[in-house]
Amino acid sequence: MGEDYDVDLAVVGSGGAAMSAAITASQAGRSVVLIERGILGGTCVNIGCVPSKTLLAAAAARHSAAAHPFLGVPTSAGTVDLGALVRHKDELVERLRGAKYADVAAAYGFEVVPGQARFLDEGTLAVDGRPLRARAYLVATGSQPTIPNLPGLDRVDWLTSTTAMELEELPESLVVIGGGDVGMEQAQLFAHLGARVSLVGRLAPQAELELANSLRRVFADDGITVVEEHATTVSTEAGEEVVVTTASGHDVRGARLLAATGRTARTDGLDLGAAGVRLDERGFIVTDEFQRTTNPRVYAAGDVSGAPQYVYVAAAGGRVAAINALADGASAPSARVDCTGLPAVVFTSPQLASAGLSEEEALERGHACECRVLDLSDVPRALVNRDTRGAVKLIADATTGRVLGVHALADNAGEMMLAATYAIKAGMTVDDLADTWAPYLTMAESLRIAAGLFRNQMPTSCCA
Repeated sequence: MGEDYDVDLAVVGSGGAAMSAAITASQAGRSVVLIERGILGGTCVNIGCVPSKTLLAAAAARHSAAAHPFLGVPTSAGTVDLGALVRHKDELVERLRGAKYADVAAAYGFEVVPGQARFLDEGTLAVDGRPLRARAYLVATGSQPTIPNLPGLDRVDWLTSTTAMELEELPESLVVIGGGDVGMEQAQLFAHLGARVSLVGRLAPQAELELANSLRRVFADDGITVVEEHATTVSTEAGEEVVVTTASGHDVRGARLLAATGRTARTDGLDLGAAGVRLDERGFIVTDEFQRTTNPRVYAAGDVSGAPQYVYVAAAGGRVAAINALADGASAPSARVDCTGLPAVVFTSPQLASAGLSEEEALERGHACECRVLDLSDVPRALVNRDTRGAVKLIADATTGRVLGVHALADNAGEMMLAATYAIKAGMTVDDLADTWAPYLTMAESLRIAAGLFRNQMPTSCCA
């Protein structure tokens, strides 16, 4: 470390990208400090993955008790004590924040400094006004819910996914604006807990058409009203009922309103302009393939950099940023994040999951692609579960047969994506998949069955 530097790497943030970078730097014998103005741990553990998925699991348990398909097994679902459920969620969050963040920082020996970070110039950061000079900097401050530009919204006590998961009482009815990942999860969460839910916006806009169509049936079965139009205004009526008006003039009413229209980079207070760090037109930090910003001493990783908003992508980006930022001065940065076969899961019931390319992406990249869609009515596991809503779609290169993408709407579809990612990363063909062992009566077996459709689309026996 040069004598002019206080530390080798200063990281702004303490979420997945920040922790991964700090661990990487510590393992390399470098000094590192994390700067956090809020709660340790970032989005995933505090307000994102962990709290939402434990609440979704609880809601799914109640919904299964109220609406399972098995005759002769009487079950019931009573009124939800949302306050107790939220406190249970908070206990889990606090425990994981300690075990996976505070304890990890202590084990690796790096410091987490509370305070607001702000760049003074291209080479100096200040923490609550105190200058800190580092050999390199990493901005890993994450993202926050977007505030929709919707007339009337400012006159309504509206919810985000963050504040919705802090409610102590279940609203009688809820309108969700936004049909993307967060909107779908939150709509099902509250519907399965017993609220009357309406969703305004295109459902699953990034999903394969065949799967989005199946998901529409699922939402209808759950009693969720879906209005696939743009919201144009928000207002209130007598009794404080919220009214969302759509482009066609349709009014959607509910006791509460939740806006889930995407997330934006959290860069306020950093004064990135003073550091010569440029933002794109959406407000995310511009980086190159090595996670470098327009200031060669400043790197960015995770949601704030416009990367796919998954904690594992953030962690990979943080690791790459630390390796490149701390490389020997004579070495050019070389580490990159490889997104080949990248998996994604939306934790609806059933789950909506994917790995690799969509059909549209495959065509855009010049592949002559061929696709097969397997309905869950042809999957033994779905038959014994008595729930055949959903499908599995395989996308392959028509010339080589290589698997390019796997998409599924199914129970535990997310678990299937690990095998799908391995297949894509390894360059397996659909013949390879069709000839690979698959345990019988598992949902993952659908990968083998779907691959077999590239050879023969005639019906097969259960095990053939």
